[in-house]
Amino acid sequence: MVGMMGAGKSSIGRRLAARLGMSFVDADTEIEQAANATIPEIFERHGEPYFRDGERRVIQRLLDGRPKVLATGGGAYIHPETRAAIKAAGISIWLKADRELLLSRVRRRGGRPLLADGDPGEIIDRLIADRYPIYAEADIHIQSRDVAHDAVIEDILNALADYLEREAVEKV
Repeated sequence: MVGMMGAGKSSIGRRLAARLGMSFVDADTEIEQAANATIPEIFERHGEPYFRDGERRVIQRLLDGRPKVLATGGGAYIHPETRAAIKAAGISIWLKADRELLLSRVRRRGGRPLLADGDPGEIIDRLIADRYPIYAEADIHIQSRDVAHDAVIEDILNALADYLEREAVEKV
């Protein structure tokens, strides 16, 4: 699962994993456990480049070949090495959310280091401009919206079935 903070990667991913009978892993939680610190603490103590390096290493470790649904942090897929590793090891699903949905969700939940130093709307606009062209490289694109999670999960399952069917045909 890739996409912006607030797109629903963790909440949708957790429910998707249950539907698929797979384990769910949240990369941000794994990073916090590995660092024995919260993400805001890591950003504050060491800065974003240090965090991104740790994030890259943790995601590499999590792409161990065992089937799972993995929710990555919003900036993880931006790193070319991480993007390539995800492409090689799995199927990337971009949960694409519009600006207003992202803003409403990130305002409800604090602890977003990238939003700490400025106007959240301006920061979200910049991140959308920078990241959406890269997220567009994901295998599957799903519109995240303010509906029951099951509706988005059905969208994912249908898109996943279509993707797997196309992949099977291409291999023949």
